[in-house]
Amino acid sequence: MSDENTGLEPGSAEWLDALRAEVLGDAREPISRMGYFCAPFRPERGPFFGTVIKVYQSRAEQEMLERLARAHDDYVAALGACGVRLPETRLSLLDCEGMTVPVIVQEALPAASMMRDQMLQADLDGALSLMEAAGEVIATFWKAAVERDDRVGFHPSIRNLAVIDGQGIFFDTFPPLIGYSHDEMAEILIRFSDKAWMRALGPFLRWKVRGIQDEWYSPAETLIGLVGSACRLRPEDQDAFLDWGRDFAQRRMPDHSEEILRGLAEPPRLPFYWTAFRKLLGLQGEPNIQR
Repeated sequence: MSDENTGLEPGSAEWLDALRAEVLGDAREPISRMGYFCAPFRPERGPFFGTVIKVYQSRAEQEMLERLARAHDDYVAALGACGVRLPETRLSLLDCEGMTVPVIVQEALPAASMMRDQMLQADLDGALSLMEAAGEVIATFWKAAVERDDRVGFHPSIRNLAVIDGQGIFFDTFPPLIGYSHDEMAEILIRFSDKAWMRALGPFLRWKVRGIQDEWYSPAETLIGLVGSACRLRPEDQDAFLDWGRDFAQRRMPDHSEEILRGLAEPPRLPFYWTAFRKLLGLQGEPNIQR
């Protein structure tokens, strides 16, 4: 995503003009319908070839948008400071046909690196190695994050991770889980949903929307959520994933192991309200890839 790839200086007026043309163009084939906030697309040619572009719809006021942009910069920096590998990622506020919209441009990752696909294709030993790589991302992040003074969260699900040469790479920086209170983050979840009906009706479902974010701010629940995802993806191997999670918790997250062990007494299940939301929102598909 550097100027060597685009031929333009990232953030420059020319770069923003080219990005606006890409966003407003008619060649936007989504590469994923799994996300809550948007359907990312990958340009097949032009200055943004080799990137993934994510456009977030909202009629939020300028103050909220500017705070969001600052928070995103802070979050990218915080992830790096906490030892998380992340592809080059930039959020810009783009004026598009009279509306200001947040747009993320991110270096695309190889298709073969996506953890979800690798989990589906690997044998059990390979799947457990992938879980170890993802677990290391979680343990490394939380070891550093708990020392920070600000409120920071993390959402490293199987679909938000890539694994290359045994190393986990995280690529989901929206919403930026830093500096927002619980209620403020619930407002972000509502205001920036990809679905207009959710933006309209979300305030009436606020208590349910608030619950979606709980595991993002809990070291124990982050690992429990990862194991739960693996159990649902490969139910025939759930006992092996549970055993791995219990062992990993005691090896790499001892300060949180008691809570994790309680959460892994049986295969973790998603809350009903979240599975219902996903069905209502029609979420499906694959995460960011570079073909």
